[in-house]
Amino acid sequence: MTQNELDFFKNMLEDRKIQIKKNIQDSLSEVHALRGSGASDEMDIALINTDELIEQSISAQQKAELAEIDRSLGKIFNKTYGICEMCEEEIAPARLKAKPHARYCIACREIVEKTSKN
Repeated sequence: MTQNELDFFKNMLEDRKIQIKKNIQDSLSEVHALRGSGASDEMDIALINTDELIEQSISAQQKAELAEIDRSLGKIFNKTYGICEMCEEEIAPARLKAKPHARYCIACREIVEKTSKN
């Protein structure tokens, strides 16, 4: 992979990292605002609790993606970015553009998914 390609993916990953951190912060602020809204009715409280659970679930997913992004940024630094962790072949640039924190090529990802379902 060329330095220009590495720079492109690094910028892409860093931009996504910033967006995720903003999403998590906005979500926390929204939950705090809902909690502080003074809802007293059981329906309002139930809706706030439901919203909070949904926000927590989304936040957990985004934190997992953040960890994957950090791993990928480390790989860029170590010059191992874009190499499949299973077969050690290059991951197709099209796959990396779609999912810049991909750890596996398409073929190996299918194997991982089939293995994890069993």
